[in-house]
Amino acid sequence: MRLLITGGAGFIGGHIAEQAVELGWTVAVVDDLSGGRRENVPAAARFFQCDIRNLAGLQQVFAEFRPELVSHQAAQASVSVSVREPIRDAEINILGSINVMQCCVQHGVQHLVFASTGGAIYGEVPEGTRASLATTPVPQSPYACSKFAVEKYLESFRREHGLKSTVLRYANVYGPRQDPHGEAGVVAIFCNRMLVGEPVSVFARRTEGDPGCVRDYVFISDVVKANLAAMQGRIPDSMLNVGTGVETTTLQLAEQLKQILQSSSDVRFGGIRPGDVERSLLDATRMQELLGAPVSVAEGLQQTARWFRAHRNR
Repeated sequence: MRLLITGGAGFIGGHIAEQAVELGWTVAVVDDLSGGRRENVPAAARFFQCDIRNLAGLQQVFAEFRPELVSHQAAQASVSVSVREPIRDAEINILGSINVMQCCVQHGVQHLVFASTGGAIYGEVPEGTRASLATTPVPQSPYACSKFAVEKYLESFRREHGLKSTVLRYANVYGPRQDPHGEAGVVAIFCNRMLVGEPVSVFARRTEGDPGCVRDYVFISDVVKANLAAMQGRIPDSMLNVGTGVETTTLQLAEQLKQILQSSSDVRFGGIRPGDVERSLLDATRMQELLGAPVSVAEGLQQTARWFRAHRNR
């Protein structure tokens, strides 16, 4: 198969590219390197440096590579940035995604897989519940709004142009190679700071000093598995939650990583961050039916911490 990955030099896209190459697929990556890194692109994959907002450049990539499948991972991925710069967020996440869809239609792409957000799109998830696909989305941040808008555009492109697509609503993704600066991953931030004994901050859920927001943390290998399964036609659904269904507070995350890394870092408490939802937890029952049990948070944190320890001086 010929697979084009937008944002393929990023954390998630780079892992997808790596696994697709191992499957023997012909892989190309398009990335503007604003957040991604060239070293995340496998040597066997072709690389095109292009911003998805550049329609002419993107059309040239599609014409030259002729993809059969597209994994659309490119995004402005920070909630806090979207609050500060909503226009930039919309330009990348909405207009850039429409450019990708148009190219898919023009060049006969068989299947588009879109990286959406389960962590932000449902808004506040009440205590004792998990957000399922039947849960009405209540996007609160510009980032969540832009991802939800793209989901609706995909429905339109399916009706009007026959573009087949799968929407994957990610929980909070973490794992080796995550860039704390590019995609604001709290696990990566904590690992980097704890390895050098710097303090880490737990931002408040409601009041400063509480255990922080509740999140569903999903390991990168499960996200890659879901993407590849969708492209292989092993996910019959047009949309899937990609998570664990296990809730973890920021304080629990910090304490687990501090223990794993045997760190002396202080855990400090901060205020509420703009755009953050208090509690986000996905119903991942369908994902487990299709793909099996996900990697546990305990095991995923162990693997992630080992990688950051091995690469801290590189």
